Amino acid sequence: MNVGRAGGARRRCSAGFTLIELMVTLVVLAVLLGIAIPSFTDVTLASKLRSQANELVAGAQLARSEAIKRNQPVTFCASANGSTCASSGGWEQGWIVRNSGGTVVQAHPAAPSGYLISSAVQSIAFQPTGTASASAVLKVCRASPDEGDQERLISISVTGRASVSKTNDGTCP
Repeated sequence: MNVGRAGGARRRCSAGFTLIELMVTLVVLAVLLGIAIPSFTDVTLASKLRSQANELVAGAQLARSEAIKRNQPVTFCASANGSTCASSGGWEQGWIVRNSGGTVVQAHPAAPSGYLISSAVQSIAFQPTGTASASAVLKVCRASPDEGDQERLISISVTGRASVSKTNDGTCP
């Protein structure tokens, strides 16, 4: 005799969500995404700017170390074609490290679309002592700063030291 099944009241077990529970969950998810996506965009922008700045610093450090190693001047300069130093245009077109004999030690391609790298100088010569011919500042920024006002400044001192600093000016040339 099975009294529980035949004579007792049946309990229903629900195995899913109600429509109201689903709607509340979707609204909460939409609010969280609305908060997270702009923050994620800023993180992505900062990462791309940091990457470009670090690649410029690495190029300057390579030029300096090559000058010391070869005991001859080595030039770090903007280059559109990857073989000669450019006389006009910005560093976003690419850059090279070139020894005094004209041999390209390293060529770097153009910056990603939408990024600018500006500077008052087109080239920096490193002497065999590791010093630079002049100090220089290169600015890495977005072409349209309304998408993010973060910028990176690469400073190369006359002693040959390269460093990166972050600014939020939002004044990209």
